[in-house]
Amino acid sequence: MRLLLIEDDDLLGDGLSTYLQTEGHRVDWCRTLAQARLLRDQPFDAWLIDWQLPDGSGRDWLAAQRAHGVSTHAWILTARQGLDSRVSGLDAGADDYLVKPVAPEELSARLRALARRLQGQGGPSLADAGVQIDLAARQVRLHGERVTLTGREWTVLEALALRPGRTVSKRELERLVLGPESELHSNALEVHVAALRRKLGRDVVQTERGLGYRLGP
Repeated sequence: MRLLLIEDDDLLGDGLSTYLQTEGHRVDWCRTLAQARLLRDQPFDAWLIDWQLPDGSGRDWLAAQRAHGVSTHAWILTARQGLDSRVSGLDAGADDYLVKPVAPEELSARLRALARRLQGQGGPSLADAGVQIDLAARQVRLHGERVTLTGREWTVLEALALRPGRTVSKRELERLVLGPESELHSNALEVHVAALRRKLGRDVVQTERGLGYRLGP
């Protein structure tokens, strides 16, 4: 997943960012809301937001995103433990609320749970192609045999599987997979898509001409 972490505590931010990246996630770490606003046009699978930031309230920032119709999954990370704070955070649009200190292992487990939920909500059926995708375990099998993918190949497959039924534009998919590097590698996405088709079959990733890519036949 591509994650936006907004956290001003260097120790916690570095710990979470490092751990999540070792788990295979792409993490964009911002220490202020001003830095996060510079990424407002970037697509993310989930936001991890500290409540109290140097230049404002992460809770209010999240509420503003929800008011504009942005539905990206979001967790609030905060030292506030009171019931009123938890209710306020959830009412602002958070999908979950984690009290600091946040264990990276727990956060990673919650992301796996999110992947399982998304996979169960109308995920693409690739049974006819003999392909099984397990987002939580980060594994894919072809006719029962596990297929080894590179990190980037998995990220392309995951990004499409997390958006079931959608045609994802080339630009959005590039930003999810490559992040800032998408400006530098104009044909990198096509290379990864071609590799997935070689390993899993041509029907696994479909090209919608002029629109983008989607998963499944």
